[in-house]
Amino acid sequence: MKLKQDARALKTKAISSMRAAMVAFNSPADDGRPTEILLRLQHAFEMLLKAALVQGNVRVFDTALGRSLGFEAVVKQAQQLAGLKVNDDEAGTLRAIDALRDEEQHWFAEVSEGLLYLHARAAVTLFDDLLHRAFSERLADHLPLRVLPISVQPPQDFLTLIDSEYEQIAALLKPGRRARSAARAKMRALLAMESHVDPDARVSQSDVNRVEQGILDGKARDQVFPALGSVGADVNGVGLEVQVRIVKNGGMPFTYTTDDDVAAIREVNLQKRYGIPRQELAERVSLTPPRSAALRAHLGLDDGEPYLHTFVFGSQKHHRYSGEAVARMRSGVKEYDMDAIWQAHGASRASMPRPACTQPDCACRK
Repeated sequence: MKLKQDARALKTKAISSMRAAMVAFNSPADDGRPTEILLRLQHAFEMLLKAALVQGNVRVFDTALGRSLGFEAVVKQAQQLAGLKVNDDEAGTLRAIDALRDEEQHWFAEVSEGLLYLHARAAVTLFDDLLHRAFSERLADHLPLRVLPISVQPPQDFLTLIDSEYEQIAALLKPGRRARSAARAKMRALLAMESHVDPDARVSQSDVNRVEQGILDGKARDQVFPALGSVGADVNGVGLEVQVRIVKNGGMPFTYTTDDDVAAIREVNLQKRYGIPRQELAERVSLTPPRSAALRAHLGLDDGEPYLHTFVFGSQKHHRYSGEAVARMRSGVKEYDMDAIWQAHGASRASMPRPACTQPDCACRK
């Protein structure tokens, strides 16, 4: 395969980082080892995915910012690229590695050796799969013959590892242990695991607080981390031939709830989904704020989710809109006569939240 210059450079960096991650994993030195492994793994995948996208003529730069796309945007692009087609399970593995790396880089988490091995070995398997799909090469082609397996320890069942970690956290939180910081570091690692099933999963202090309270209340693991019940590890082969793929296996059904009794169930990151203020919404659809308000009133976007969420901080309320609201507004601008909408939903009325316009004789429909 004849590679484009940028794709060749990115692929070289990807393989270099993967080799460095393998060296770090097998290092006898423990100081900074998990951090080095996770940083290298995340970088290896970002470079490899960008190499595949560049080779496939997919733009990897944000034209507005003039900067290359971030990891999450690259994963989404890779899921659409013909010939690569990263599936949901693979995207979950990528996001989990990125979430663990994020905690290591910007705060700290404590990842058990079992979970670290499982994700490192899954990373090697996935990297080899993607390298072969995108460039018809194998990772083994880029490793010297002297390289040993990434670990002689057999991979353990994913839920067995999660349950073991959960029991250790509960033990660390017992009165008199003085190990709350270590327990919370382990909680952050388990919360990062939810990226396997939730693309919007993010680890926040409120998440950690909810998990801690749930454990102190004596909740079972499947109550505190219900999403992790649907994750498993598909292990094939032994020794040098071992392959690990982390997959969603159905598991126990679960639902999200706002019931205070289930305090530890993590919530969708609403601030990420609903992050567009009214002024920015108007700018995105090239309307003045009053006309934007009139169109919102006509479309009923101020009725609530999935278009609007109101964040309450003390006595203050902040209205934020989603990407769905932007898409709906853009369609509305093309579909309706904005002058008619302005006449029907004047400035004084458009500034107030109103239900969607359903009147068949409304001026905006003429």
